[in-house]
Amino acid sequence: MNLFRAARAVAGSDGDAPVDWTAVGAAAHAATDPGDLSLSPAERDGYADDIADARASIRAAAGVDFDLPETIEVQNRHHWIDANIETFRRLLAPLEGQVTLAPALARTANTGSMAVTLGFLANNVLGQYDPLLLGDGDDDHGLYFVHPNIIAVADALDVDHDRFRRWIAFHEVAHAAEFDSAPWLAPHLESSMEHAVSELAAGRFDRRALDDLNVTMTAVEGYAELVMDRAFDEEYADLREKLDERRGNVGPVSRIIRRLLGIGRKRRQYERGKGFFDAVADERGVAGAAVVWERQENLPTDAELDDPDAWLRRVS
Repeated sequence: MNLFRAARAVAGSDGDAPVDWTAVGAAAHAATDPGDLSLSPAERDGYADDIADARASIRAAAGVDFDLPETIEVQNRHHWIDANIETFRRLLAPLEGQVTLAPALARTANTGSMAVTLGFLANNVLGQYDPLLLGDGDDDHGLYFVHPNIIAVADALDVDHDRFRRWIAFHEVAHAAEFDSAPWLAPHLESSMEHAVSELAAGRFDRRALDDLNVTMTAVEGYAELVMDRAFDEEYADLREKLDERRGNVGPVSRIIRRLLGIGRKRRQYERGKGFFDAVADERGVAGAAVVWERQENLPTDAELDDPDAWLRRVS
């Protein structure tokens, strides 16, 4: 990790766009320790077995048929940055038409903030199912595991590495089940994000669009939590309790960054969405909860997230 090189990359940002993405990548790399990715044969086999077992268990528990992505990678933090920087660039493309009074200063500030964002996330993401929103291909998606972070968090929680890795694998494979069984979901999220960013680029704040996006993501995260818990073949209550406690015990700088990045909202999405789907599954079974992915109209509304019975009446 070299903060001087990171600052120099940001200060040397160039071009006509509001963000110099080459400088973002260089700065994020320089400021982020990539972490150790020297996997033992047992660890490599462990990842493969966990993913395969998660797929079989989730298909059985949730009653959904789905395939895994062709791209499955165990990464270090630099690999994660490289895999995600293009998604950030595409997402923020509508902002490129904005006119600023001091474009060079704005570009430096934007480049620095994006480098901080990617570096922070690279140090915190454990696993990721990536439908490659805003990508060029129709079938592009990937499944990533950031091995150094999984080991670091397992150590911080004082839990067994293999057991913790398996729990994370079940969560990310649950996301794969959602997106593969709901072909409309990725295009829906893509159009929602494009619209929200385009409105911001035009100087407008579309609260309804952002609320709709939040409702969709709450359903996505809540269903993954439900399926992960119901399909996991080991005890997990201590893992969830320790991880939740760790999320709450962060320093002031991390707390500010998490607030700016909306990570607190993501935690609320987990909790609110899981409460909704737990209630649905208790009434109709886990397979009954999968009805939400049959068509876009089956997504719960904001009000229904707090009133699962109303959703059950509507979709039955």
